[in-house]
Amino acid sequence: MAETTTTTTTTTTTKAQGRRKEVVGEVLANRMQKTIVVQVTRKKAHPFYGRVVARNKKFYAHDEKNEAHVGDVVRIEETRPLSKLKRWKLKDIVRKSALVPEAIVEPVV
Repeated sequence: MAETTTTTTTTTTTKAQGRRKEVVGEVLANRMQKTIVVQVTRKKAHPFYGRVVARNKKFYAHDEKNEAHVGDVVRIEETRPLSKLKRWKLKDIVRKSALVPEAIVEPVV
């Protein structure tokens, strides 16, 4: 009798582990403690018409030191779930806003 041998080859696709998504967006709100709301705008050509369409999405991000203010452009990084809505954390502030917070502005008499 002839021996039959079967060889099984498995190909594993290794994903780059430890690679977290990063997005850049504008801070819309920082009223919560240690939390900011960041709006990320992505621009994509329409599949049929070809016109560039802007898509906006809001992300809740963890801001440990409360250093981001409304109007700042920030970079946020994906992380483990921190609460019901927070899955991102503040990585760094790309550009500070020229706006002055309303609480600091005093009326001129």
